[in-house]
Amino acid sequence: MRIAPPRILVTLVLTVGIVAVPSLQATSVGAPSKVSPMVLRDTADGKTTKFMVVLSARASLGPASLLSTKQAKGQFVFQTMTAFAAKTQAPLKAVLDSMGATYTSHWALNALVVTGGRDALDAMAARGEVARIEAIPWIRSTVLPVSAAMAAPQSTPATIEWNIDKIKAPKAWNHGFFGQGVVIGNIDTGQQWNHPALKNQYRGWNGSTADHNYNWYDTIDHSNTPIDPFGHGTHTAGIMVGDDGGANQIGVAPQAEWFACRSMDETGFGNEDTYVTCLEYMVAPWDLNGQNPDPSKAPSIITDSWFCSITQEGCTQDSLLAPIQALRAAGIVPVFSAGNSGPGCRTIGILGPPAQYDEAYTVGSSNISNQLSLFSSRGPVSFMGQRVKPDIVAPGEGVRSSWPTNTYAVLSGTSMASPHIAGVMALMYSAKPSLIGDVDGTESTINTTARHINSWACGSNGTYPNNLWGYGFVDASRAARP
Repeated sequence: MRIAPPRILVTLVLTVGIVAVPSLQATSVGAPSKVSPMVLRDTADGKTTKFMVVLSARASLGPASLLSTKQAKGQFVFQTMTAFAAKTQAPLKAVLDSMGATYTSHWALNALVVTGGRDALDAMAARGEVARIEAIPWIRSTVLPVSAAMAAPQSTPATIEWNIDKIKAPKAWNHGFFGQGVVIGNIDTGQQWNHPALKNQYRGWNGSTADHNYNWYDTIDHSNTPIDPFGHGTHTAGIMVGDDGGANQIGVAPQAEWFACRSMDETGFGNEDTYVTCLEYMVAPWDLNGQNPDPSKAPSIITDSWFCSITQEGCTQDSLLAPIQALRAAGIVPVFSAGNSGPGCRTIGILGPPAQYDEAYTVGSSNISNQLSLFSSRGPVSFMGQRVKPDIVAPGEGVRSSWPTNTYAVLSGTSMASPHIAGVMALMYSAKPSLIGDVDGTESTINTTARHINSWACGSNGTYPNNLWGYGFVDASRAARP
């Protein structure tokens, strides 16, 4: 049988169990069409579960575009969305309080994560301001993290990694642009923060002591110290910024800083709640206690090598749209992997969001021979209108990067492609700091300086952008030209 790809966007070995779910009859007194069948199942027969109550009302973020600095944009977005969520969620909270149900709030999605039974579910479904109620499953599948050949320690190379050279990052370095002064956020499985190739670039390390406040948040185990029991996040972080000061020049922007939010467990799975939490954290990072959010500590770019599965993690196609829109309004570029469902057409986003969003900057994968990777998902996408995707392509096949503990591994997947783009943007910002906070301008610069590759495939028009390569193959040297 064909085994489904894992939740994170890297080629791994995955073993899952297939469980037949019986059809469910809606017995709620509210509006069952709003409610995920999984939530109905999990609240049947007096059972209690956790579910996401999403309101239809959205805060207006248009005025953010009129602000001149990234910090001003971020402050406006955070203040506007938190105030709007507090106001619109208050009536629902009052109902839940009267019922004794517990809940937490999401301001970027304008949603409540409720723990309750069928009575709480019915009360929420009956509310006219509620758009939908989604499941928050917690899935722990049996996963072999990486095949032995891929995860085996690699010998130290004598030169810069092929993929770093292929995108012409060293040419940008020769002009003094290393990503200095730029902060990149990483949402992933965690990180080995003190890996030799990552430690000096970690924003929480000052050269003698570590401070993880505002630099790390763990939605899974709530560890106060960065961890990565899977390895995937350590690998993607290395592609962004990795450099051990010796022969391991594995990163695109070796003087940029990074910090992270862990959204996935040791098997590579999260859920809508963990992903939204991390997206909110990137708009306004908070301390290790989850308090005192501060949008002035937000990154300029985030890299995301994951998707939220519709069938396994409770997402719908539009589950993450509002948080991604909030990131852009706050002046933060959201870079996402295209997915590993290729080579078929219309495969970007079919398993779950957000690579299909117009608001996500979507990255496909190529190999050392300048060919599009067979696994790289193709466009077009048809969410909220048909559009060309991906936006750009970077190396993602056979990429060597950091791996726990203190070693290196070669992996393949669009997971490896997206951190290249985040690194290139950091080089650009070192060269052209006026672009920081200008998301559209940043993406346009990457697009216009790329090595354009024409295609007729997948409904493309014979030129660019097209549904295989987007605007083409990224060129860091041209993108970072002052």
